[in-house]
Amino acid sequence: MKKAALLVTVVVVLALIVGVILLGSNLGKVIKAGIETFGPKFTQTAVTVESVELSPSTGTGTVKGLVIANPPPYTAPFAIRLGEASLTVDPGSLMSDKIVVKSVRVINTEVTLEGGLKDNNLKQLLANLQNFTAAEKSKPAEETGAQKKLQVDEFVLSGTKVNVKLNLPGLGAAIPPLTLPEIRLTHLGSGNEGITPGELTQQMINEIVTQVIPAVAAQAGNLPQGVLDKAGGALKNATQGLDSLFKKKN
Repeated sequence: MKKAALLVTVVVVLALIVGVILLGSNLGKVIKAGIETFGPKFTQTAVTVESVELSPSTGTGTVKGLVIANPPPYTAPFAIRLGEASLTVDPGSLMSDKIVVKSVRVINTEVTLEGGLKDNNLKQLLANLQNFTAAEKSKPAEETGAQKKLQVDEFVLSGTKVNVKLNLPGLGAAIPPLTLPEIRLTHLGSGNEGITPGELTQQMINEIVTQVIPAVAAQAGNLPQGVLDKAGGALKNATQGLDSLFKKKN
């Protein structure tokens, strides 16, 4: 009996080891599938990702080529395209109700600002996210079920390129691409409640949009005088209108 019990114990341990190995090798694929399945529910647009790698033993990983498509009727190939994100997760939190992400660092991101003053792709994307998070909060707990919450200690976005495609008379595509200053967010979801993936996405995009407007205004001021003269008051009205449109609410 002792030998049998010992044999069973050895088999169970070996099975657990094999399971951890298999989980480690397939975890990236599982996360990739999750992003592409649940991301569109947040944004109401297509969301794709090139690859995800995450080591459950070290808690380090990378996400490459994450693309958030434009909401209709906008036609640019994408609204936001993340080049590469490196992240560090507390391995001990992966199996808990709240996953602790120590840091997320994103480089080589591209953002497209397309549309007019009252209607544009980034405003629509934010509206979609706000509608989703509001709907989730209003649902009874039995409908939403137990959801994983997040805590992100540090989120850094650097080297972000903005492609400007504003439909403004006299300007067209005159405003060249520009680069945003570094965006840094800290202590997201640090309370007991944590933060949902939808809320995290909303905060990230809201911060990007808040940075885009003054950057576009500054870049527009550097346009050749002939372009500014041709535009008349459209540029001034555009920057003022967009600033009020996207201004962060305190």
